[in-house]
Amino acid sequence: MKMQQLTPDYGISEQIQPQDLATLTERGIKTLVCFRPDHESADQPTAAEIRDAAAQHGIAFEYIPVQPGNIEAWHSDEFTQRYPQLPKPILGYCRTGMRAASVWALANVDALPPADILHRAQQGGFDLRALLPRLLRHAKLTPRAYTVVIVGAGAAGIAVAASLLTRKPDLDVAIIDPAETHYYQPGWTMVGAGIFQAESTARAMASVLPARVTWIKEAVAGFDPEHHEVILQTGQAIRYQSLVVCPGLSLNWDAIEGLPEALGQHGVTSNYRYDLAPYTWQQVQRLKGGKAIFTQPPMPIKCAGAPQKAMYMSADYWRKLQPRLPISIAMYNAGGVLFGVKDYVPALMQYVERYGIQLNFNHQLVRVDGPRQRAWFKIVGQDQAPLVETDFDLLHAVPPQQAPAFIRTSPLTDAAGWVSVNQHTLQHTQYPDIFALGDVMNAPNAKTAAAARKQAPIVAMNVLAYLDGHEQFYCYDGYGSCPLTVERGKIVLAEFGYGGKLLPSFPKWLLDGQKPSRLAWLLKEQLLPPIYWQGMLKGREWLVKPDTPLIQERT
Repeated sequence: MKMQQLTPDYGISEQIQPQDLATLTERGIKTLVCFRPDHESADQPTAAEIRDAAAQHGIAFEYIPVQPGNIEAWHSDEFTQRYPQLPKPILGYCRTGMRAASVWALANVDALPPADILHRAQQGGFDLRALLPRLLRHAKLTPRAYTVVIVGAGAAGIAVAASLLTRKPDLDVAIIDPAETHYYQPGWTMVGAGIFQAESTARAMASVLPARVTWIKEAVAGFDPEHHEVILQTGQAIRYQSLVVCPGLSLNWDAIEGLPEALGQHGVTSNYRYDLAPYTWQQVQRLKGGKAIFTQPPMPIKCAGAPQKAMYMSADYWRKLQPRLPISIAMYNAGGVLFGVKDYVPALMQYVERYGIQLNFNHQLVRVDGPRQRAWFKIVGQDQAPLVETDFDLLHAVPPQQAPAFIRTSPLTDAAGWVSVNQHTLQHTQYPDIFALGDVMNAPNAKTAAAARKQAPIVAMNVLAYLDGHEQFYCYDGYGSCPLTVERGKIVLAEFGYGGKLLPSFPKWLLDGQKPSRLAWLLKEQLLPPIYWQGMLKGREWLVKPDTPLIQERT
C-alpha cells in the first residue's frame, strides 16, 4: 500500500485491504474515506469490510462512492461538509487514488489556487489537468476581454507586445506579469566577471513596457483554452482572441540538497541570480588558492553556455593576476559534451587546455554542504553508483530548470511539461489561437535572449495573420546565439539553428564565430545592451525582421 500526502491532514492511497489497518494505525491515520463503489472488481473488499476492520482499530470511516470518470458536484460538496468534523489525519482511497485526489481537488478550490492544487497532486503522482476547467470555472470572476493576451513580461513577452503594436498601434494588448522589475539577464555573466554593474541590468517594469499595452500586474493560476481564458490567482478570468505564452523558466534550486541554504556564503554562488552575480565577482577576486568548481545541470537550461562563461572568465582573471596561482579548476557537467554544437568545441577546448580545466562529464550536482565546503555528484545513467564527493573553495552552481508550475499543470504542455508548439510557426499544436516563444516552449532550439529576439517578430506577425484569418504563417529557423566569453576581450560567437546548423549574422571575413574574436566582445559589451533596451523591447527589429520568410500552412 502506497500513501501520498497532499496536505498534512489529508493523504491518498490505492485500494486498501483489511490487513492494512494495523499499519495505518501505526502511521497515525484517524479517518478513512472510501471513494470506490462496491463490486468494481471481484477481489475488492467491500466498504463494510473495511469499515468493520477500521472500527476494530479505532479508525473512523466515511463512504462517498464515485463512479470512474463521473465525479459530480455532490461528491465534493459532501466531502467538504464532512471534512471539518472528521478526526485528522485522513486517508482517502479508491482503486488507484485518482478519485480520492480529484474529489479533494474540487473540494479545495476555494481554499487553494488551482495551480497549487494541481501541483500538489502532481507531486503525489496524480495528473489532474483534466479537472482544470472545472477548477477555474468555479474560482473565476466575470471575464475581462482583450484581443491579444501575453503571459510573461520578460524579454520575449515585451518584444512581442512591442512588435505587435508597431505593426498595429490600435491593437488591444494586455500583458500579465506580477514582477515590478525587468532584468537584462544576459548581462549577469558580465556582472559575475566584474565587467558590468548589477544595477545596469535592472529597470522598473513600468519603464520598459510599451505605452499602449495594458499591464495586468497579477500572477497566473492556469488556463482554460476551451473557453479562451487565462485565470489569475485572484480568480479573475482574462479572455483573449489570441494568446501568447512566454513566462520564462523556473530555477529549481531546491532540487539540489543544501544549495538554497548555502548560496551567497561559503564561496557558493551562481550568475543565474541577480543578487548573487556580484558575489561571484567578490569570490573570484578573493580566491588566491584552492579548488574552484563550476557545474552544469541536465538540459534544457537557459543560456546553456552561461556555466562555461563563468568558468572561463574566472580562469582568465586568475591567470592574468598570477600565472602560477595555485587554483585548480573543474567543471562538472551533467551532459556528455562540452557544447551541443560541435563546430565550436575546438575553440573552447583550446581554452580548457590553456586554463588547465578538468572536465567531468555525466556528473550532476545533487548535494551541497556549504559550511564544510563539500559537494556531491551522481553519475548520470548509473543510479547504483556511489556519489562522487569533492571539496571546494568556490562553487558556481547552476540549478535544474523547468517550466513554471502553472504551465506544467496546464493543458498546454507536452509530456515533459513544456508548451507544445509547431517548431516552425510557434503555434500551439492543439489550440490554434495560442502561440508560445522563449524558454517555455518545446521547440528544440537554444533557450537564449537572442532566440527570443528572432522569435518575437515571427510570433507577432503570425498572431496578426491568425486574427486576420490568413492561411499561411512565417517560420522560425531555430536561430539562437551564445556569445561564449572565453577571456576578457574575446568571445567565441556561437550562432546556430535547428539541428546545429550554423547561422552566422556576419560574413566570415568580418567575424568568424568559430574563433575567439575581439569584435564579438565589443558586440557583447557595447552593442547588445542598447540593442536589447532600445531595439528589442521597443519593437525595432534590427537584423531580425522577417522580410522574406519561409512560409508554412497554419496548424
